[in-house]
Amino acid sequence: MSRPDRNDPDLEVEQPFMAHLIELRDRLMRMVVVVLALFLVMAPFADRIFAILADPLSRHLPEGTSMIAVEVIAPFLIPLKATLVLSIFLAMPYVLYQVWGFIAPGLYKHEKRLAVPLLASSTLLFYAGAAFAYFVILPILSIFLTGTAPEGVAVTPDIGKYLDFELMLFFAFGAAFEVPVATFLLVLMGITTPDALAKKRPYIIVGAFVIGMVLTPPDIISQTLLALPMWLLFEIGVLLSRSFERRRAEEAAAEEAGDDAYRPMTDEEMDAELDEIEKSEKSDRD
Repeated sequence: MSRPDRNDPDLEVEQPFMAHLIELRDRLMRMVVVVLALFLVMAPFADRIFAILADPLSRHLPEGTSMIAVEVIAPFLIPLKATLVLSIFLAMPYVLYQVWGFIAPGLYKHEKRLAVPLLASSTLLFYAGAAFAYFVILPILSIFLTGTAPEGVAVTPDIGKYLDFELMLFFAFGAAFEVPVATFLLVLMGITTPDALAKKRPYIIVGAFVIGMVLTPPDIISQTLLALPMWLLFEIGVLLSRSFERRRAEEAAAEEAGDDAYRPMTDEEMDAELDEIEKSEKSDRD
């Protein structure tokens, strides 16, 4: 029996466990280097970056008031923390690329075809959710909070608490915008079907408004601003799932038709065919 050619580029040789650890270490180091490089480039502008992040609240504070720093070292650390988080946020495509490079050799070809669009779409949707929180939700939330303060109470938020709250909103809305990807994955793994999801539409709508109530100020406008995009994203996920299911069914039908068109002969059929040929040749000679 011939041995496989080790120079064959299509042959994937399984690497030892230590080699995987070394590769993982190298990729983690690349991620850290890129994040640190972005952080060092943006660090001189840390105060400006924090000012931009605080703008949705700062412009709605009552006249004569401002944000405060409760901790002694907070005026120095909080802008740097905001800059570091922004560095990670901007480096996310490269981080996902490194993650993809590590796991891709262990995936089948059809899994690789699906993984790349899913990674790209989930990243874009997360960015879209964070942008939606910054440009839409935070201004509405700031107006609501500054307008409902009791008389005699000065609205002077702490910069550390504000940054933590803002980051929580970014990640919450970024995760909420992953609904199409989550819907598609549920169908892909066979946990549910597009028709079953469509039948649960009323519960999805109620759930979207409940999530909007939890993550936004207690007013109907803010709840609707989050619930409607989540509902629309759910419908997009259902449509994509239907399209995927239809295409998968067509491919299965094509393979089945191909199996019907050609099927290797069994040993018995081949012997019978040879017997017929021999009988035909013998009759021709006679």
